[in-house]
Amino acid sequence: MTGLRIEQPVGDAMLKDWQHAHNVIIPAHALSLDDVRERALRNHLEVAYLDDVLVGCTTVRPPADDSSTVTVIARVLTAHRGQGFGTELYERSLKQAHTLGAQVIETVVLASDTDGLRFALKHGFVETERYQLLPGDSVHWITLRLEGNDA
Repeated sequence: MTGLRIEQPVGDAMLKDWQHAHNVIIPAHALSLDDVRERALRNHLEVAYLDDVLVGCTTVRPPADDSSTVTVIARVLTAHRGQGFGTELYERSLKQAHTLGAQVIETVVLASDTDGLRFALKHGFVETERYQLLPGDSVHWITLRLEGNDA
């Protein structure tokens, strides 16, 4: 990808870019800058730019407790979808998951994000759970696992 630059966010300006991409794609769970700072301490975050234009962001959540499950999430802003950026972000996230010792790879998609769900299914993920963050919430989330334990 000519001109695509993917980096871990350093400083508030890049964290705000990560926050913007996250909040645009997942408006049902908007994060404050403090939320993003906290996530950056426990997760591997990256921001993607085409030259200097924000394209999207990623999150790689390391295994929790004694689990060997790593969650990878690639988000691409609507204007940049269908150009291969999602695949590049996803593949980078998979490499990061492997460095964390992943035995199982999962992802989480907002049910209303049909592009994101289609992308996950196309890349071998299968739905394992559909849920709401809060009881009575109208927003549904989908957890998907990479089929065949291809971690």
